[in-house]
Amino acid sequence: MKIHNFSSGPSILPKEVLQKASEAVVNFNNSGLSLIEISHRDPAFVEVLNAARSLTLELLDLKDKGYSVLFLQGGASMEFVRIATNLLNKKAGYINTGNWANNAQMEASFIGEVQEIASSKDRNYSYIPKSIHIPQDLDYVHITSNNTIYGTQYSEFPTVDVPLVCDMSSDLFSRVLDFSKFDLIYACAQKNAGTSGVNLVVIKNDILGKIEREIPNIMNYSKHIEKESMYNTPAVFSVYVSYLTLNWIKDKGGIAAMERRNRAKAHLMYSEIDRNSLFYGTAQQQDRSIMNAVFYLNEPRLTTLFDDWCIKNSIYGIKGHRTVGGYRASMYNALPIESVQHLVGVMQHFEESI
Repeated sequence: MKIHNFSSGPSILPKEVLQKASEAVVNFNNSGLSLIEISHRDPAFVEVLNAARSLTLELLDLKDKGYSVLFLQGGASMEFVRIATNLLNKKAGYINTGNWANNAQMEASFIGEVQEIASSKDRNYSYIPKSIHIPQDLDYVHITSNNTIYGTQYSEFPTVDVPLVCDMSSDLFSRVLDFSKFDLIYACAQKNAGTSGVNLVVIKNDILGKIEREIPNIMNYSKHIEKESMYNTPAVFSVYVSYLTLNWIKDKGGIAAMERRNRAKAHLMYSEIDRNSLFYGTAQQQDRSIMNAVFYLNEPRLTTLFDDWCIKNSIYGIKGHRTVGGYRASMYNALPIESVQHLVGVMQHFEESI
């Protein structure tokens, strides 16, 4: 029985990646050893780590442009703190577009002064703020490119004269962007870049080393760059899954191919939400996420019935975030359009049955 996996994260992975990863757990590179029992300094794993870092720069078109790639641990929540530790000297600006953007801002406030320069909280995070005034006295501006809980996504990014930091946890590698506009990009891997347990951080080298205070080594990006992501033992299995996933993206045609697939899935999904008399969306149309389509039933009394309908039709992970309820179809890179077609068909049949 095929399960249609709309989980928001950890999320669906390509079958090819799952197969190769499972083989490596038993017998890595025909060595007779498991990937997860060899030293992280074994040349075979070092080669994987270095290749993953190189692939990241290649896919983002950032090779030879002064960027470093790190594979770290602690989730995006750790980067909330690590970013402020490395970049916040006097004052940082944050644009609050949802739960994770708000958390990033809150964590940074423990390190130094934080200014909320724009927010969409006034309308329950249903839109992306536009025409934002960016103060010139900031150490950096932080944004969250895609908001998984509320289903909004930046289509245009603010123009700034200070370093631009972006949490791309849920849409990195999903669409073509000029990634050189960003001075620091970070993502927990469990959406489009692998599985949980590793953070991918892409840093423009020249923004580092400007903090006046001492930084503990484990929190210091410069130290991690110097040690090539091996200051401490990396999450070996998670790095390997990222390596396989990045190769899969490249083999499928790169980010441009991912974007074509993702926009087709999103168009199909939103067309049904708009058409179906039983459902409605909340994100402003121009700010709708191509990764996470959030929608609700017009009649809450039908919730249990629709939930059962989804279970019977092998639809997994469709429930909305616990803080907002409703439903969320997460359509990350590895989700085939056939799964979206299946969900749309279920929604149509459900409407016909009521």
